[in-house]
Amino acid sequence: MKILLVAATRAEIALLITHFGLPMQNFVRTKDFDVLITGVGMTATAYALGKHLSGHYKLVLNLGIAGSFNQEIPLSTVVNVVSDEFAELGAENGDTFLSIDELGFGKTKYIARNNLLNNEVEKLPKVHGITVNRVHGNQNSIARMMERFNPEVESMEGAAVIYCCENEALPCLQIRSISNYVEPRNKANWQIGPAIKNLNEWAIGFLTNT
Repeated sequence: MKILLVAATRAEIALLITHFGLPMQNFVRTKDFDVLITGVGMTATAYALGKHLSGHYKLVLNLGIAGSFNQEIPLSTVVNVVSDEFAELGAENGDTFLSIDELGFGKTKYIARNNLLNNEVEKLPKVHGITVNRVHGNQNSIARMMERFNPEVESMEGAAVIYCCENEALPCLQIRSISNYVEPRNKANWQIGPAIKNLNEWAIGFLTNT
């Protein structure tokens, strides 16, 4: 059984692709692992996983960059997102928000479950994430997210990957590197390059030694 590596964009795992000499395709098979490029966002991710996810995989490894609400986490730090929530799935009720849990139509929070006893994973900081359609760059909306979820990171795909894995009873691991802080949008403060470098170095080591 193999690992399925899942990333939203090729750019996020470009160094890994080069290291292993993989072709420029959205789905690549190798002897030990397969790579799936889904596209950005929950819908594209769920669609791609619907086509390729199966019980033939021993682990689904979701890789990507993320924004951090917690400014005590240094930029370019690689983290293990052990739980994730669909932050926008629900309904407005005046000035309050009703989650899909409160509406009785499902659940918001998902846990990345696996039985990995791997030092490369265990040494990573464990964080809680939210998954959004719109990344936050407004102080008022950031404050609302902090009050509702107390998240440490945000992405546009994470909870969708965990959702699919839970429904297929597959082990899942979401590893992300912090490219920016969640604050009023200022690209001059972002460190996407170092974040991708650290993420790819971690992933190469993990895939080589697992």
